[in-house]
Amino acid sequence: MLALVSGRGTLPAQVAQAMQTPPLVCVLEGFAPTGLEADITFRLEHLGTLLSEMSDRGVTEVCFCGAIERPPFDPAALDVATMPLVPVMMKAMGSGDDSALRAVMSLFEEKGFRIRAAHEIAPEVLAPVGLLSKADLTATMAEDIKRADDVLGALGALDVGQGCVVGAGQVWGIETIGGTDHMLGSLPEGVRRAEAVLVKAPKLEQDLRADMPTIGPETISAAAAAGLAGIVISAGAVILLDPDETRKRADANGLVLLSRASG
Repeated sequence: MLALVSGRGTLPAQVAQAMQTPPLVCVLEGFAPTGLEADITFRLEHLGTLLSEMSDRGVTEVCFCGAIERPPFDPAALDVATMPLVPVMMKAMGSGDDSALRAVMSLFEEKGFRIRAAHEIAPEVLAPVGLLSKADLTATMAEDIKRADDVLGALGALDVGQGCVVGAGQVWGIETIGGTDHMLGSLPEGVRRAEAVLVKAPKLEQDLRADMPTIGPETISAAAAAGLAGIVISAGAVILLDPDETRKRADANGLVLLSRASG
């Protein structure tokens, strides 16, 4: 049996629908998914109890999917089963995103659960190769993409960011712990004049089982509101939610949406 450890958004429901046997849906409190009911709602302070309950219910595999920011952690709310996990949890909370997820996954693996990626269960969620919009890249945008690649390559070793905004040769934003939405919502007005692009791709050597970069219709809306000219993603290494609506919004806003071959 597989358990979905679920966060917000539509991805958990899409993964569940791709399965022949319904999963056990375990939702982190405060991060309920769209279109999917929770079988178990848990707090981070009760992770040990969750692991025990999953074992008792016959779970052998776990898939992490959906959007989760780092949740608040109240030491006073820890239960007895979670106490032994605290050193690893504290180390994870002080690490970069990928390191933190690796640490959390290790706790599940040590209990005998196999980790499966969302795109392993539902490969159709991966972005295909190609220009997905009516609008196409300009020569200036192509140069900005190269600069964004250089920035992301340099930051990857520091376990920082899956996204970077570059326009007119200038770096306008880098995705950090707040995620893509926070970055897009805090960009300066100058990105509009710069015809800036968002480049989103996995970090170097990133573990893609739990935190593959993801975009969808809301990403397009946020990019358009910020004044961006386009979005570039890595085919086969970025999850594309609701492709039809995503492409429709890109065209409605005149945005370039390019899914380029990875590697």
